[in-house]
Amino acid sequence: MTTSPSFQRDFDSDGGELQEKVVQIRRVAKVVKGGRNLHFNAMVVVGDGRGRVGVGLGRGQAVPDAVKNGTEIAKKHLVSIPLNGSTVHHTVNAKFGASRVLIKPAKAGAGVIAGGAVRAVMEALGVRDVVAKALGSRNPINVVKATISGLEMLRGEHNPLSDEVLQAERAAQRRRESNRPEQPSSRNSSRNRRQEPTPAAAAAPAAAAAEAPSGPAVPEAAVEAPSGPAVPEAAVEAPTTEETPIIEEADAAVAEKTAAEEPTAEVEEPESGDEDEEDA
Repeated sequence: MTTSPSFQRDFDSDGGELQEKVVQIRRVAKVVKGGRNLHFNAMVVVGDGRGRVGVGLGRGQAVPDAVKNGTEIAKKHLVSIPLNGSTVHHTVNAKFGASRVLIKPAKAGAGVIAGGAVRAVMEALGVRDVVAKALGSRNPINVVKATISGLEMLRGEHNPLSDEVLQAERAAQRRRESNRPEQPSSRNSSRNRRQEPTPAAAAAPAAAAAEAPSGPAVPEAAVEAPSGPAVPEAAVEAPTTEETPIIEEADAAVAEKTAAEEPTAEVEEPESGDEDEEDA
C-alpha cells in the first residue's frame, strides 16, 4: 500500500527545524501456523533543509507506530551533505541493490526534476535545483537508499542558502497552508453528492407548481359527473311504446316457427278384440 508523500515538522536537539516526509507505507503479512500476522512498514525521510538528511524504515502493528519508529530511526542516522547554494556540486551515479540513481546539478530556477522517492530526499535535504533519474528497479526503499549513497559521494565546500531566503520560503509555505481550504475526504464527498438533489429533481416541484391552475381545487367526482339530472335505471332500460309491437310480432313469429318444427304425437287406439278380451 503506497501513500502520497506528506510533510511534518519537528525540531532536533540543536534547535533546527526538521521536515518529516513519509515516502511509502506498505502492509506486510507473515504466514504462520495459526494464520497470518499483519504489520506495517513505513519509509520516512527527515531533513532540516540545510544539508542534513536521514532515512529510516520503521515497523509497527499500526500505521502511526510504523511512522513514529521510522522517524526515530531517521533522526538517529542524519548525515551532512555539502551543498552548492540551491544545487549539488557535481554529477554522481550511485547504486543500491537493483536500483541506480543519477544525480546532476541544475541551473537556478530549474526546480527539482526527479521522481517521488528522489524528490522527497532532495526537498528534505534543501536542494531546490537538481536533475535526477532513477534507473533499474523502481522500489521506493531501494531508490531512497541509492539516493543517500549518491549524496554521500558528493565532495565540495558546504555553501547552503542564506537564512533570509530560507525564512522567506518557510513563511510563504505557511501562508499557502493557512489559506488552503480544507478538502473533505472522498467518502464524505461521495456521501454528500448522493444526498444532494440533482438540478432536475430540484426544479421539478417548481415546474409542477407553475403548471397547476391558480383556482380552487375541484374534486374528481365533480369533474367526471354529467351536468344533467340523474336518470333512473328502470327508465333507461324499459323499451318505448313504439318498440313494443315490433317485439310482440317477433315473439309470435318465433313461437309459430317452433310449433311447426315440432312433430305431432300419434296415439294408437287399441283394437276391439283386445278390448273384449280384457273385459272378459
